[in-house]
Amino acid sequence: MRYINIASLNERLPVIKNDFQSKRPFRYTMFEGFFNEPLANEVHQSYPTIKDGQWDGTTYIDQKNKFQKNVFEEGSLFNDVFNELNSPAFLTWLEAVTGIKQLLPDHELFGGGLHQSIRGAFLNVHVDYNIHPKTKHHRRLNVLVYMNKDWRDEYEGHLELWDLADGKKTLLAKYAPLFNRCVIFETNEISYHGHPRPLKAPDNVNRKSIATYYYTAERPANETAREHNTLYINTEGTRGLVKRFRSGLKAFFERLRTKA
Repeated sequence: MRYINIASLNERLPVIKNDFQSKRPFRYTMFEGFFNEPLANEVHQSYPTIKDGQWDGTTYIDQKNKFQKNVFEEGSLFNDVFNELNSPAFLTWLEAVTGIKQLLPDHELFGGGLHQSIRGAFLNVHVDYNIHPKTKHHRRLNVLVYMNKDWRDEYEGHLELWDLADGKKTLLAKYAPLFNRCVIFETNEISYHGHPRPLKAPDNVNRKSIATYYYTAERPANETAREHNTLYINTEGTRGLVKRFRSGLKAFFERLRTKA
């Protein structure tokens, strides 16, 4: 592979696997150095602005100022990056880490691809949709790679992983979206995650990430649920309610402008 540092990932496989398998109530891991270092800089420098090409920046009650791009020209850098992320070699590595067999890629990158958030952006804590809308495969795994240099904690935008099962409200982990950092976590009915705190980065600093999701044709019966869309939870009390109301207003006026 040219971009993914597969040699390093294979060397670190036992450590990454042990960390992933040790986590509860759902499994996850974080590690640095996902892309080969010189090429990580190339990926960073090639990351398009939201004015470059087609981005979906639709506002929702639980999502604001987040943009997504999942179509790339054949032979382009990001087409090559996503081909590696969906390659048999990387899927074999993911299976070794997670123990989830016969993982399937999504070459259409539904919901994935390049993500980019601007000042004020948030994505409330949620569990993901569980069934791919076209293939009807079961969503099993998220891989997120962050591409932000010189990120400061005061910018917010941390990925939060939560235990909200059985009435709990426990923050399991909180990861800053640092350059060339990778987070992998399984997706099921209790894998709550998001970055709910609005982004406070300067206007010229956007939160950039690369997202790929992986599926299986079947999943264990005890993990199977009726097909559903993304399910959101408010983890911020009154502040979260106010934030959702304001985002809902923005979404409403966006829809009016679209119809006009």
